[in-house]
Amino acid sequence: MIVRTTHEITGTDRDVSAKDWRSKRIVLAGDGVGFSFHETTINADSVSEFHYRHHVEAVWVVDGSGTLTDLETGQSYPLAPGTMYLLNGHERHRVTCDEQLRMLCVFNPPVTGQEVHDESGAYPASVS
Repeated sequence: MIVRTTHEITGTDRDVSAKDWRSKRIVLAGDGVGFSFHETTINADSVSEFHYRHHVEAVWVVDGSGTLTDLETGQSYPLAPGTMYLLNGHERHRVTCDEQLRMLCVFNPPVTGQEVHDESGAYPASVS
């Protein structure tokens, strides 16, 4: 059994930040359970583009508001508490954040925690 709190993750190598977002990586590949689980916050008044070419991501919005745009189709979706989106087709997407978003995210395959987004917004297939 694994029990962790976001408090104990804060300030460790599992607490990853970029200019407009922060990801607390609660479960990682090294935990050996086949997925990773993160609490991600995205700053208000920001726009972030992502493209997980090698991962499927499920996102559950807990707090905040914004817009999700599928950059493949141009279709937009409102984001608010209770919204789930699943990037099961590796869609390039943009998150426009109006009010700080707090989301719970699951990645498959799991991330190691050492990934960084490349210029396209993607994580690599694996990290050595």
